[in-house]
Amino acid sequence: MARNGSKGGIRARIAAAAARIMAEDGIDDFALAKRKAARQLGVDVNHSLPRNDEIEAELRTYRALYQPLDHAANLVELRSAALEAMRALERFKPYLTGPVLKGIAGPHAAIELQLFPENSKDVELFLLEHAIDYSTHQSRRFAGDRAHPVSGLKFDWNGVAFRLSVFDPRDERLVLKTSVAGRVLERAGIREVAALLGREHGAAQA
Repeated sequence: MARNGSKGGIRARIAAAAARIMAEDGIDDFALAKRKAARQLGVDVNHSLPRNDEIEAELRTYRALYQPLDHAANLVELRSAALEAMRALERFKPYLTGPVLKGIAGPHAAIELQLFPENSKDVELFLLEHAIDYSTHQSRRFAGDRAHPVSGLKFDWNGVAFRLSVFDPRDERLVLKTSVAGRVLERAGIREVAALLGREHGAAQA
């Protein structure tokens, strides 16, 4: 067990190691990456582990230093696939969120979309009509101290993994978080994602 070093220093080492694991091994599960990093460093997994945003910061740095070209190309590919899907799902008011929007997604990351349809069953009907096999799950998101039930759908579309969170249409106006004390879930609509891709294409041609 690692016993020396400050608490903050150990957290920073775990964050850096977790970011390297996520970048090199294609892992997109923060909790799994933290546990693997702690074990590699000989730190008890019950130790105060770094927050996800600490690992995200390290991941951005790692990709900028060691994977700049590959990562940039991967982001354009994933965001292009996201935009295509969002346009197909436009009547359900789609928003891009998660690692693909944040710019930290690896090549095998799932594209995360939030939908706010008038009827949640219409989303499943859309997938059935397009012969897309999917699985379902339930989760929760928070606005203030209130929990909002969320239906989740997972599937592959044109070879890309997608995760949809289907909300009540009234939740579109709310600032949603992963937990009561968690961070706000950033999101971008069709126009914002198209503008983001336009800037990336412009930068690539400059």
